[in-house]
Amino acid sequence: MSTLTTPHIDIHRGGDRMKTRVAWLDSKHSFSFGEHYDPDNTHHGLLLVNNEDIVLPGEGFETHPHRDMEIITWVLSGSLVHQDSLGHNGVIYPGLAQRMSAGTGILHSEKNDSWRLAAAPEHDEPVHFVQMWVVPDEPGLTPGYQQLEIDDELAGGGLVTVASGLPRYQDKTAIALNSSHSALHVARLAAGEAAAIRLPEALYLHVFVARGEVEMEGAGTLYEGDAVRLARSGGQRIVANLPSEILVWEMHARLGGQ
Repeated sequence: MSTLTTPHIDIHRGGDRMKTRVAWLDSKHSFSFGEHYDPDNTHHGLLLVNNEDIVLPGEGFETHPHRDMEIITWVLSGSLVHQDSLGHNGVIYPGLAQRMSAGTGILHSEKNDSWRLAAAPEHDEPVHFVQMWVVPDEPGLTPGYQQLEIDDELAGGGLVTVASGLPRYQDKTAIALNSSHSALHVARLAAGEAAAIRLPEALYLHVFVARGEVEMEGAGTLYEGDAVRLARSGGQRIVANLPSEILVWEMHARLGGQ
C-alpha cells in the first residue's frame, strides 16, 4: 500500500453517472459535462472529462471547437474517424493512442464511418470509446496532434503508459502530453492472479474500468463503468475476475495548484 499520508479512496459506480442519450448517441459522464452540472463533481486532480460514448454507424459529432485542453480518445471497439482544422484526417481504433492539443483553438469532428470503411455491410458496428480531457500546463499553446499504434505493448500485460508529460515516463510514453503532472496508463488484464498489477503512487489517481470486472485492494469488486478516485495514495493491487481493460490517470497536481 501507499507510503503517502492520509490516503483517500472514493468509489463511483457506473450506473450513477450523468447521461446524455439521443437517437445516435449513448454517453455517460463521470464529471459535469455540457448541460449536466454538479458543483461537487467537476474534476479530479487535473482530469475534467471522462466520457464513455457509444455512437451508431454513420453518425457522430459534427465540427466543433476546443481550446486549451489536452484531449485523449481511447477506442474500445469499432472505429472513429477524426478530422480537424490542422488537416489531420485518420481512423482511431482499439490499440491506437491519440492525443489532440487544442491550445489556442482547434476545430474537429468525430464520426463513426464504419459503414463507409467496412468491406461488407455486416461489419457496420457502433463505435465505443472513452474521451478524456486534462488541463495543460499553460494556456495558449500551439494546437497539435499525435497518434501511435501500441497494441503489441498492451498485449504484453501490465500498465502501459499511453500518454504522459511526466519526466519519469519519458522513455516509456507512447504519446506526449502538454501536462508535466499527468500520465495515462492502460492495462488489458487476463483473468487471474498472474496478470495482477499495482497502481503507481500519486497525489491523485483515477481508475476507470472500461471493460470487464476487477478486484481492487481497498475498493472491492469493480464492474464495467465503475471508477475509483484516489488522493495521496497508490500501490493498490488490481486483479481481474474477467478479461478486463482499465484506464489509470496518474496526476501530481490539481486545478489551482497542488
